[in-house]
Amino acid sequence: MRLLQTLLITFFVVSTSAYAQQKERPSTEAQIDYAGFRSLAGSVEAVRAQRLISLAEFRRMAGEPNTIVLDARSADAFLEGHISGAINLPFTDFTDASLHAALGRDPSVRILIYCNNNFSNNARPVVLKRVELALNIQTFINLHGYGYRNVYELGEVVDFTDPAVGWVRG
Repeated sequence: MRLLQTLLITFFVVSTSAYAQQKERPSTEAQIDYAGFRSLAGSVEAVRAQRLISLAEFRRMAGEPNTIVLDARSADAFLEGHISGAINLPFTDFTDASLHAALGRDPSVRILIYCNNNFSNNARPVVLKRVELALNIQTFINLHGYGYRNVYELGEVVDFTDPAVGWVRG
């Protein structure tokens, strides 16, 4: 009988402790919404398909007012080289505040993006990513999700040593 009481008390203490620990740890559902991301990505897919532009169009648009060329690669990669006139905000640093500081609060500002997979060189500072994980995709989706709807993406693969690219070495 004593053994049964001890086992029951131990079970109760362990169960209560485990329950208390679960209650103390909030669910990530309030801060991580995979279904919401899937919905956003689906709604952006058709928009992105219409916003892939040639290098010539990219360079022309880059010289127009109210246009920002955004490089979302790491700060180190940006410092090693980037398209002339680009600003850098690493994708991992995207927040409402950092985007407003870098791009302004005007959601109609035109933003041109490019990333490693736009370059055929596959050499530092533009080493290829897996095609399904190219940063262009996440950058486009995130900018759209943060309210920037006037986004265009370089839709060609080019050699960064081509003078038409306007590559600047760090």
